[in-house]
Amino acid sequence: MKLIEEAMKYVPPKTANVADLDWFDVDSEVFDGEGTDKEGKTFRYKYIKVDEAEYRVPGVVLGSIRALNERIPNTKRITVIKSGEGLSTRYNVMPYTQPVEDVK
Repeated sequence: MKLIEEAMKYVPPKTANVADLDWFDVDSEVFDGEGTDKEGKTFRYKYIKVDEAEYRVPGVVLGSIRALNERIPNTKRITVIKSGEGLSTRYNVMPYTQPVEDVK
């Protein structure tokens, strides 16, 4: 294979985020992770596993899930909508209402 062909297939690694999921269960087990930022500094984060893949759960999402649970205590599934990037990233956390059977 030629270098240009390999380069065109290359996709830089990206940390998956719960906002990448259609929905997730509030009873998902949470794990502690550790990573390195662009400056080489170590940071800690929380993540859940879905089908053996890891999805980071930002602190602001955890806080929003807590607020949602206080308002709607029986919520079982959550969906997260992410907008913006970097310091201007915003997350909207809401109950997931579509039946699981309808998810493809």
